[in-house]
Amino acid sequence: MEENKANSSSEETIQDKKVTESKDALKKDAKGLVESTRKFLRDLLDFRQDTDRDATIEAIKNDIPFKGATAWILIFAVFIASIGLNVSSAAVVIGAMLISPLMGPILGVGMSLALNDIDTLKRSLINLLVMVLLSLITAYLYFQLSPLTELTPELEARTKPTILDVLVAIFGGLALIVARTKKGTIASVIFGVAIATALMPPLCTAGYGLAVGNLEFFFGAMYLFTINTIFIALSTFLVLKVLQFPMLKYANSAKRKRIARFASILAIIVMIPAIWTFVNVLKESNFKKDVKQFVSRELDALPNANYIKKHVTYNYNPDGVSSIELTTFGADEIPESTIAVLQDRCTEYSSLVGAKLLVNQAKNRGINNLEYMEELRSRDSLDLLSQAQKISYLEEKALKLSKIERNQIPFEELLNEVKINYENVERFSYSSQLTSNFSKIDTLAVFSVKWKNSVTDEAFIAKDKDKIERWLKTRLKLDTLVVEILK
Repeated sequence: MEENKANSSSEETIQDKKVTESKDALKKDAKGLVESTRKFLRDLLDFRQDTDRDATIEAIKNDIPFKGATAWILIFAVFIASIGLNVSSAAVVIGAMLISPLMGPILGVGMSLALNDIDTLKRSLINLLVMVLLSLITAYLYFQLSPLTELTPELEARTKPTILDVLVAIFGGLALIVARTKKGTIASVIFGVAIATALMPPLCTAGYGLAVGNLEFFFGAMYLFTINTIFIALSTFLVLKVLQFPMLKYANSAKRKRIARFASILAIIVMIPAIWTFVNVLKESNFKKDVKQFVSRELDALPNANYIKKHVTYNYNPDGVSSIELTTFGADEIPESTIAVLQDRCTEYSSLVGAKLLVNQAKNRGINNLEYMEELRSRDSLDLLSQAQKISYLEEKALKLSKIERNQIPFEELLNEVKINYENVERFSYSSQLTSNFSKIDTLAVFSVKWKNSVTDEAFIAKDKDKIERWLKTRLKLDTLVVEILK
């Protein structure tokens, strides 16, 4: 009995030992998996070991100077970009961005702030200011001399920043400085960032604004350029801080502290408008998105909803009350109770809370007759027909239009050709006649020909008549027509 108990206890001990060993093995495997994953992610994402600090600093400093060939390259790039914007050619604008040297001083500003290098900061800011002024002057002169001064889509796209412009500037700046710090700089990344961040087009658009006297375009384009510049410099500053690039040391301790304080204050000053701009542009983007959703979801029950949706306007005001304006059509007015319901539904969209819904009930009273009749036909006729009736109605209209097109005879051209080819014809006439076999009505092209009195040979006249008939059928591509002989 005691022997059985001992064996049972021994078996339990062995079982417990196996369970413990299994748990330990499982923990060891899990720990190994976590460690392997961590090592994989570190190898994949950690770029600190692949950084050449001295070469990066030297390369950025070499791109800061602005004189001689660099100045001429900038001038030519501005001309190319201005031409591309002027003719709305994206390919030409991209080419200008690739050769533009604007990026050098901007990276210099970010690097000098990160390294506490006041001398490089001064040189970068001075060169950037000169580059901007030269670009504005060149673009201004081009648009002053160019005969093409109308606003193109490429120009208009650079007059107001959007959330996409801000995000592109942020991630473009990060991609650029990471590529710059890598051992063996990735040239394709630098070219790609030059295209994506689009520093040159806003400056050219600002020059266009000055040339045509539109200060709104000028300030809007300069605002876009400033956003791109700030975020690229800020990205450079942050990446170099993460990579722990060594700060410049000064022999004078007081001077070092003073410069470090100045660099920190300047960095904060740069960050504040950048954050403010990002938040503002994000709010505007959300407002536009919610307006579109509100229009698509809430206006279907209104009379002439399709027309109203097409003519919705809105105004985003970050410092005041934003508004959405609806314009009614013809004599159909929206009741005040419905307007109140729509205003209340605005609160269901986070970005539209506080926005004012304006309904213009009289703006389109003077609408032109063509648009009014087209809308009435669409609303009061076709919408009341069954699907089969609609198809029949449209087919009938298409047939009538086709007949009208076929009956547009180039009479003057025919006269000239008859005069050249048939010398004995004295008069040539055309008319379109309605004809019917009592089952359907059709149109028939009728040509009347009178020969000169000196021509009396009936066989000759009959032969000429037959030739004219065959020629007209071929010339006008008509299966049936009539040629009559006038006496």
